[in-house]
Amino acid sequence: MLSGAEIALTGAFAVAAFLYASVGHAGASGYLAAMALLSMAPEQMKPMALILNLVVGTIALIQFARAGCFSWRLLWPFALGAAPFACLGGSLSVSGTVYRILVAIGLVLAAARLAMDSNVATSRAPLRRPSVPVAVLCGAVIGLLAGITGTGGGIYLSPLLIFCRWGEARQTGGVAAAFILVNSLAGLLGHRPDIALLPTALPVWAVVVALCGAIGAWMGSRRIAPLVFRRMLAAVLLVAALKLAAT
Repeated sequence: MLSGAEIALTGAFAVAAFLYASVGHAGASGYLAAMALLSMAPEQMKPMALILNLVVGTIALIQFARAGCFSWRLLWPFALGAAPFACLGGSLSVSGTVYRILVAIGLVLAAARLAMDSNVATSRAPLRRPSVPVAVLCGAVIGLLAGITGTGGGIYLSPLLIFCRWGEARQTGGVAAAFILVNSLAGLLGHRPDIALLPTALPVWAVVVALCGAIGAWMGSRRIAPLVFRRMLAAVLLVAALKLAAT
């Protein structure tokens, strides 16, 4: 039987999984914020968020890949740079109200630019691939941030791909989902000692986020217009920023 707090978390996780999966994300920042607001033990929060990320990220990747919204060529150098640093970041214990606020400010700026500067999102300039060294370096920085914060890094990668014209809107969803999977698994390896401390309600939450994430990813990859997709991405970034600042 779930407690009142666990029922509240179930609802929050469901909403986060649906919204984030619709843009190829897995919801870690939303999960972390919900757990923080309900005073879950810090040593449980990061591994919990990463496990739920793995569930939703897998489903989102399958949906976006089936819809043709995925590029292995675009993904691999970012993932190559990110994986070892996500594992390193997951093993670090970093305190940091100032750090979280700075990251939140960056996300707010990214969200505002996506939502308000239509020339960035709709530019007719041709897409171009980043050089491998640049992509690996960007992946390493994002991976370290993802590992430290207990997220998958999609909230940083998606706007980078769009602003730099490295991928179109829906394609960034599929690439971000795969990137999140890599980082979440690597970050979880850095939290091995904490896995035994996870709540007994985890299987219930995993099922809930799987169902809601599947619906959100299906809508995002097939039914939502590109302009709406970009605005939803901006909304997700803004929510993530507010949640990071509140935790």
